[in-house]
Amino acid sequence: MMSTKPSASITSNKVLIAGSGVIGTSTAFFLAKEFGISTTLIDPSGSIAPAASGKAGGFLALDWNDYSSVGPLTRRSFTLHQNIADLLGASTIQYRRLTCASIRVGDGSGRPKGRKLEGIEWAEGDNAMANARSLGDESTIAQVHPKKFCQRMWEHVQSLTNESSLVKGSVVEAVYEVKDGKKQLVGAKLDDETVLEGDALLFACGPWTADNMFGTKYHSLVVPTTKTLSQCVFFSGFGDPEVYVRPDNTAYCTGFPDPPVRVTERPGQEEVRSDAIAKIQKSVEMASSMSDDLLLSTVEDDVLQQACYLPSTADGSPMMGALPDQPQTFVCTGHTCWGILMGPASGEAMANLIARGDSPHVDLTSFDPARFGSLSMVPQSSRV
Repeated sequence: MMSTKPSASITSNKVLIAGSGVIGTSTAFFLAKEFGISTTLIDPSGSIAPAASGKAGGFLALDWNDYSSVGPLTRRSFTLHQNIADLLGASTIQYRRLTCASIRVGDGSGRPKGRKLEGIEWAEGDNAMANARSLGDESTIAQVHPKKFCQRMWEHVQSLTNESSLVKGSVVEAVYEVKDGKKQLVGAKLDDETVLEGDALLFACGPWTADNMFGTKYHSLVVPTTKTLSQCVFFSGFGDPEVYVRPDNTAYCTGFPDPPVRVTERPGQEEVRSDAIAKIQKSVEMASSMSDDLLLSTVEDDVLQQACYLPSTADGSPMMGALPDQPQTFVCTGHTCWGILMGPASGEAMANLIARGDSPHVDLTSFDPARFGSLSMVPQSSRV
């Protein structure tokens, strides 16, 4: 299988990763698990998954990206999510299989009430059959808690490689030396002038990664439910809210994304606008016939309110591979709303690319960073 290759494959002893989200922790996970290589994660927050990887819905779909460039990456990653859950313990990361439905609401009739539609947990009403359709069952739909997922993977990395560590800071530049007539990476310089030694460097900072990156801001609220629900819902109408139910009797509600922008807010410090939260709350209340089960009335008290940026490149496709003319320097970002879903396969691919020079499981040709020409890696702190 063809793959994006670095200028020279290396036998790495320590890998530096800028960014501690799902891409960074997944790459560290496979470097440790498959190659015994230790990792230094570098993040301005000093914590695991401070931004979108800790605030996303964690919705996983096997086949929704079929017939697109990320289809094979998605399918590989869906399988890896199950494998990782089996290894780490599904309950520790809230991984489970469940169902998903699309429900049309509105048209002047308000939310549906009355008769329950068999097989559709949320849709009720005399016209429910016409208004609801299945988008997948337990064979194609799953979920995971994103932050718990990243944290548990990192804990496993540390159990396998004693030298792996998390450093607070921002990478401002890669450090190279010429040895035996060849340019080689020897480390990374941080914003406090510290230089960390490393044999390879991966930039995986989401929308803060490079000068061709954008971020789409999503707000969300996580509300308690009166019972454990098992069907994620995409509503059509009343603003098209999305509801991802979780096994801990909560529901993740989102919708109404902002336009894509160059991100200036710091990772983990994204402003949560009260008007955006109120808009999602009202939309879900209007759309859902289950509002008595979703305790939306408690939004001012014990409901988690948050915001994050989903990263995309200038052409909308992920950027994964070796940076042109920058030996042992790599980038992996731009997975849009599918970052959690595609995280494991992306991390596996980057781990293989770094450690052995190829990607045996997924063809990375269409994701080659070289398609953008010369790229500038943007330190996370430089836009603030």
